[in-house]
Amino acid sequence: MDPGDHAESIKFLIRDRGAYFTDNFDAIFQAIGVHVLPTLPQVPRMNAIAERWIGPCRREATDRILITGERHLRLVVSEYTDHYNQHRPHRSLGQRAPDLLSEPEPPTATDNTRVLRLDGLIHEYTQVA
Repeated sequence: MDPGDHAESIKFLIRDRGAYFTDNFDAIFQAIGVHVLPTLPQVPRMNAIAERWIGPCRREATDRILITGERHLRLVVSEYTDHYNQHRPHRSLGQRAPDLLSEPEPPTATDNTRVLRLDGLIHEYTQVA
């Protein structure tokens, strides 16, 4: 992304403390009014929280599609975000999606349970009553 295209909408840049981020890198963003925030030293979980979402987004969505431009990328990531928060089961949340935490845990499948597969880019499965 060229920062000049959306310079007025970028307010902060959060980056890790890698040696590849030089003072010149920070200066470019500061010149257009972006406040550069490096992650805190010796806080390894700070990056892990962001990478916990970035990894599945890449593996399950963007790595499987030929992205044709920024608009297309925003559409794909937006749809994946909806899927991630509203449909995708999370093991640590009792197989519920983050937006559905108030609902009870889904029933455990038995030998005679039928499953319906919903086709699309991301395959979803649901139990048939």
